[in-house]
Amino acid sequence: MYYETAEKLLTFIRKSPTAFHAVDTMKNILAEQGFQELFEKDYWKLIPGGQYMVTRNNSALIAFSIPENAPRRFHIMASHSDSPTFKIKENPEITVEKAYVKLNVEKYGGMLMSPWFDRPLSVAGRVIVSEKGEIKEKLVDIDRDLLMIPSLAIHMNREVNSGYTYNPQKDLLPLYGTAGTEETFGKTLAEAAGVREEDILSHDLFLYSRTRGAVWGAEKEFVSAGRLDDLQCAFASMEGLLSGEKKKSIAVHCVMDNEEVGSGTKQGAASTFLKDTLLRINSGLGRTYEEYLMSLADSFMISADNAHALHPNYTDMTDPVNRPLLNKGIVIKYNANQKYCTDAVSAAIFKDICTRAEVPFQTFVNRSDMAGGSTLGNISNTQVPVNTVDIGLPQLAMHSPYETAGVKDTYSLIKAAELFFE
Repeated sequence: MYYETAEKLLTFIRKSPTAFHAVDTMKNILAEQGFQELFEKDYWKLIPGGQYMVTRNNSALIAFSIPENAPRRFHIMASHSDSPTFKIKENPEITVEKAYVKLNVEKYGGMLMSPWFDRPLSVAGRVIVSEKGEIKEKLVDIDRDLLMIPSLAIHMNREVNSGYTYNPQKDLLPLYGTAGTEETFGKTLAEAAGVREEDILSHDLFLYSRTRGAVWGAEKEFVSAGRLDDLQCAFASMEGLLSGEKKKSIAVHCVMDNEEVGSGTKQGAASTFLKDTLLRINSGLGRTYEEYLMSLADSFMISADNAHALHPNYTDMTDPVNRPLLNKGIVIKYNANQKYCTDAVSAAIFKDICTRAEVPFQTFVNRSDMAGGSTLGNISNTQVPVNTVDIGLPQLAMHSPYETAGVKDTYSLIKAAELFFE
């Protein structure tokens, strides 16, 4: 099952080069399993036994299942759809010395920049078009090797291996073509969207690596791909939702956007998206606001965002005793300064879930002299205050365009999510 699950994960990631595509891929899978799409602008008619999904900005998604007996509590598993990358700016073409055309981009999120060099890249996202007098949104994926960010030869910067500070406006602009090409970027984009170039009004477009995901290692124990952080957790949450019995709680699969840039958007964890959805479920079942607050007090959330594994070349960067390893199970994340939500109660509950699901777990705490990142759990709690544990799957090279995880760990999280949603 480990390898079958890993290959299924890689297929999911290939179909999800951006947050928009990840949400679209999940919508298609959920629809095939009987989930009905709702829209925030419409009235909702919810019934016990129903399965539903709703999106915001087409880059965040919440799917939920209401059991026949409509229990009070919510079981929520939250992850995020976005990953660090480069965003295409408006008017992106830059002609250089009447020789080349490169594209103007800006950083999205905190990324490792050096791995973006010298690998085939392409562009995906959404375009907003005018079509027969209406404004419409179209997903695009220019599904071919289109761009490259070429390194400067070592002969021209002999100190580069001694340390170099990359300037994203100078060093990280991708090469698109030769000057004077008739295949302008606008034309290429219009062809991918199936519209006329003049009908494109605006866009949200991102670079993505074309390097295919792979299972590798002496015993095929590793899996590598772009966007493992955090599509690995989003995928496991969805699979757990679909396979869990969902009889004792209202099961909620929540995938937020913009975690990599602070979550402070209408579709991020700091928004009211989750709160609004839970309130509408509550009112749709004929319950009062007080009953909603009672439900939150009896609910639980798993905030699932990947964790740092012990690095084979930098073992000193990890806490002396809390040292997660690939293929050794789900990581429970702790932080005294509340960057993570985990406390003694939520950790104990999640450990019990793992024990009953018969999957391994381990712990992560940053070195005391090293600041760590945050995630969506504590931010979501400002809108939806429920008992929450922060967990993730161990990985290497976080925020690289090609990350590495253990082949067994996705399956472990699916089994834990399945039991949680039961």
